Amino acid sequence: MSPPDWDVLRRALGVSVSDEALRHALTHSSYAYENGGADNERLEFLGDAVLGQSVTALLYQHYPELPEGELAKRRAAVVSTHALAKVATEIGLGHFLLLGRGEERTDGRTKPSLLADALEAVIGAVFIEQGHKAADDVVIGLMGETIKDPRTFDETADPKTALQELAASRALPPPRYVLSEDGPDHQKTFSADVFIDHPQHSPGPVGRGVGSSKKLSEIDAARNALSALRGS
Repeated sequence: MSPPDWDVLRRALGVSVSDEALRHALTHSSYAYENGGADNERLEFLGDAVLGQSVTALLYQHYPELPEGELAKRRAAVVSTHALAKVATEIGLGHFLLLGRGEERTDGRTKPSLLADALEAVIGAVFIEQGHKAADDVVIGLMGETIKDPRTFDETADPKTALQELAASRALPPPRYVLSEDGPDHQKTFSADVFIDHPQHSPGPVGRGVGSSKKLSEIDAARNALSALRGS
């Protein structure tokens, strides 16, 4: 793989941040374990907090009529793994990830959890090097349209509930999830198959998903099942 062109990423982020800071933010723990150096987990922790604060302020300003409970739901949707991974994919963040051999073999550059974590780490790196205003500007630039788009807050924000409601509207039994896991204890990947046990459906799963936790794999499976059922 060719060396990363950090200028491309800087233009996508709209901020001047050093190669060193970006490299640190995009170093996955699997790469650091194999090659030495610091991984991006502390920056991810920081970036998560910065992102949450910025998104909260944006929602507060953009939706003055909404009560606290609805604002909280919308914030959860905007900072979800699904939403962050979508933004990370749009700016090509996966190309810049530094991954260990195992993650490379298992298409780590397209894993939603890795992309979302890396985006948070980048925000954290900008905060450390350029300050709160620069980090806030990055969040606004990347997430502003997501916050304004009502589709962010539709069934994609809670696909498991949406799938259950869709099944009920079609007089079908509730969705049933079957889980499996793979990988070492410190780096497990979970898979979920969701079934709707009814004669009008094939015996196979109506959706499949993967994630870094059981919950995330079920959410991914439900989202894929919704897409499949909506098209049927």
